Amino acid sequence: MTAFLAAEYAASSAELIQRIEANIAKVIRGKPAAIWSAVMALVARGHLLIEDVPGVGKTTLARAFAASIGGTFHRVQFTSDLLPSDIIGVSVLDPKTGHFEFRPGAIFANVVLADEINRTTPRTQSALLEAMNDGQVSVDGRTHKLEQPFLVIATQNPEEHYGTYPLPESQMDRFILRIRLGYPAAEDEKRLLLEAPGVSGESLSKLSPVLLLRDIIGLQEAADRVRLAPELAEYIVAVAHETRHSPFLSLGISPRGELAWRNVARAVALADGREFVLPDDLKAMALPTLAHRLILSNQLDSTTRTREEAERVLTEILNRAPIPG
Repeated sequence: MTAFLAAEYAASSAELIQRIEANIAKVIRGKPAAIWSAVMALVARGHLLIEDVPGVGKTTLARAFAASIGGTFHRVQFTSDLLPSDIIGVSVLDPKTGHFEFRPGAIFANVVLADEINRTTPRTQSALLEAMNDGQVSVDGRTHKLEQPFLVIATQNPEEHYGTYPLPESQMDRFILRIRLGYPAAEDEKRLLLEAPGVSGESLSKLSPVLLLRDIIGLQEAADRVRLAPELAEYIVAVAHETRHSPFLSLGISPRGELAWRNVARAVALADGREFVLPDDLKAMALPTLAHRLILSNQLDSTTRTREEAERVLTEILNRAPIPG
């Protein structure tokens, strides 16, 4: 692809991304950064972890996302008695044919909301690993491909610890971004209170797709072609190595984390209509892409204080690393 065609394609891709954001914003008011992050996760072929208190719009965001791309949507309420088969599916004997038939689980959708993911057991949590990493599940020795594009939006309340099972490092590493929605601005809350009963749900049900699934796949392929300069690759490696040798961290950034940072930066460049990554793209996405992959040397739990401390350590490392010109 010539430089001119690449630039033209990047510009048209940016328009498609803006179309999704504008559509979701019809029902999620005052949260452009959260909407943008969700779109970036999808374009980068990743998954999204939303850590926030109940009632701030996490489910609505996931539903609006699926509706905007014309994709299928499944919501899974994670509880202590949820089984892996509820998520990935199970083989059932058909008495008429005498053969086992595979009945797909809730994971078979374009957008899957894993609500309160830390409320289920580690065994059930691990059922998501293959699906999130490889886009497939294995049941009884057979592999079943998932629908594409595929996005898991998981939620958890960082302030709640009773009856929860903290996500292991391997699970956290599967999420390309971790974000917070936060409370809406006062003006948005006032507008919400003055709306007629049922208006929000009605708006969501009337949300029409603005893109086709093949358009999303095209955006993902376009992001794969965004150029990363060798100097920026060296910068990514330098930051990752700093995290691995920091006295404040017992676990640094893995190669998977490096690839995730690169992929998100590519998506950001594409959203800006560029066919190349800038240092600012990497800096802008460093905290939401990398901080949740870190473990502090003295980490005992996953409280908000611990999360903020990890972000502080990472910020100091980023400030010390020389940024390529």
